[in-house]
Amino acid sequence: MHTLTTEDLQREPQRLLDDAQRGLPSIVTRDGEPVMLALPLGVDEASRAVRLDIAASLYDRDQISLGLAARIGGLCYSDMIDELGRRGIATIRLQPGELEQELAAFGG
Repeated sequence: MHTLTTEDLQREPQRLLDDAQRGLPSIVTRDGEPVMLALPLGVDEASRAVRLDIAASLYDRDQISLGLAARIGGLCYSDMIDELGRRGIATIRLQPGELEQELAAFGG
């Protein structure tokens, strides 16, 4: 694994992409703390499974949108919804009080 500082990244942004194309993961740090992890994304079945796991996990933690999760996972939007369902991850997420508002709007 390769480590770059944010200053390195500003000076040599192409280096991050070059490392990824060589299959090397990189960590970008600011003041010694990791702020970004860059992982090369392969196209084989094992890489696809890893990308799908990462996408589902990030979506489940509310760190990315459903659309971005689908893109990372290499699936269309509806297939990502199905995959999340198979994993027990809800795709409809209501904030406190929203269920009552939705039910009231539909006369429930």
